[in-house]
Amino acid sequence: MRLTALLATAAFAALAGASMAAAEPKVDPALHDQALETLKRGVAFRTVIPGDQVPAYAVYLKDILVKSGFRPQDVTIEPVAGSATLTARYPGTDPKKKPIVIIDHMDVVEAKAADWTRDPFTPVVENGYVFGRGSDDDKFDVSMIVTVLSKLKREGWKPGREVILALSGDEETMMQTARKLAQQLNGAELILNGDAGGGELAEDGHPVYYGLQAAEKTYADFHITVTNPGGHSSRPGKTNAIYQLSRDLGRLAAYPFPVMHSEITDAAFKAVAPTAPGATGEALRRYVANPGDQAAIDVLSADPDYIGQLRTTCVATMLSGGHAANALPQKAEATVNCRIFPGTPSEEVRKTMEKVIADPGATITRLDDGSMDAPASPLRPDVLAAVTKAVHARYPGLPIVPSMSAGATDSMFYRALGMPAYGVSGVFMKSSDDFAHGLNERVPVASIDGALFQWESLLKDLAK
Repeated sequence: MRLTALLATAAFAALAGASMAAAEPKVDPALHDQALETLKRGVAFRTVIPGDQVPAYAVYLKDILVKSGFRPQDVTIEPVAGSATLTARYPGTDPKKKPIVIIDHMDVVEAKAADWTRDPFTPVVENGYVFGRGSDDDKFDVSMIVTVLSKLKREGWKPGREVILALSGDEETMMQTARKLAQQLNGAELILNGDAGGGELAEDGHPVYYGLQAAEKTYADFHITVTNPGGHSSRPGKTNAIYQLSRDLGRLAAYPFPVMHSEITDAAFKAVAPTAPGATGEALRRYVANPGDQAAIDVLSADPDYIGQLRTTCVATMLSGGHAANALPQKAEATVNCRIFPGTPSEEVRKTMEKVIADPGATITRLDDGSMDAPASPLRPDVLAAVTKAVHARYPGLPIVPSMSAGATDSMFYRALGMPAYGVSGVFMKSSDDFAHGLNERVPVASIDGALFQWESLLKDLAK
């Protein structure tokens, strides 16, 4: 799930005007071509779950790594939950140091060819973009990482820490592969995630900011269920499961979860506030000066780009009820999706929903959604310095903005076990080019060289 920073691009408009011309580092043309070919070949694998192309894609990636010098026994493909994982170990010179783990995912969201302008699993390079399902989310960074690791292996680079590549196979669905990988790799020094973070370009192509993802709201689905005996529709009484559930949902809709903050959201708001335009910008500045300013909170809460940064949110997304047009409903049920502020237990959210609904006739149950509770990662100085160095080599002086994603990635499984994780995607793109999970997904070819440089720079700085 490719997640761009969720702070509004408009808030950075003044920064974009600082006239930082595109300055992507140039790499060896052969390396560029290798990365592009790896991406194109990767898109052609229909790694949709359920399906059977994830193992084949993993075999293709393993072949690239082994041909570059990885020992076959150091690149492992393991079947898991109808999919597969790939783990590649790059030995370090100091066994006392904890390893660095690079994570990403091989699976993609379903795409129907009839809906697309081009076949989603036939990669096409056109007008400066690679088109195809997964070209952005997230076979771009998978391809860049594999290309860089292959280059470093051929050159004989010897990291101090072991570097482990861990690719999951069902991130877009139940995330069981990432859960297993995190357990297998528990105790790593830190995690670098190619499926989060990344750079924003203005519509004129100028860089705006780089988002370093250090937190994510975890995901939870709940069912609210109301039942009663029902009866003939000609004899309505005071109880009706549909009416009862609608009142429950109305109370939940009117309830704002408490405002919360962390060092990540504080840092993001402080970076955005000085140049954010309009009423939202004024509210941001007031909120940064006084987090208790309720009027500022109300303005920000009314903005879809900011409400998720302020608090846990729960919203009804599905509804069902009744069994016949001429019968009183015996059951009514709603699915409520919650995006939970890092550090808040999902069970605490469920109990809060019970108190808000205040209906003893309703039951609230957590669904098997594949997610789990996870805290934010600390803003480690070494990670921030390495990211700043790598990004500034691409775009000197560009703001590095810590970010919290409003959706979940594989990072949550590592954070839940105490391993700090950071989204450091190498992609820079315009908001208008972001079609991840949507029709005609694409990624700019121009981002390849800079992404290759960035990943190599990060590994050489953090795996010493």
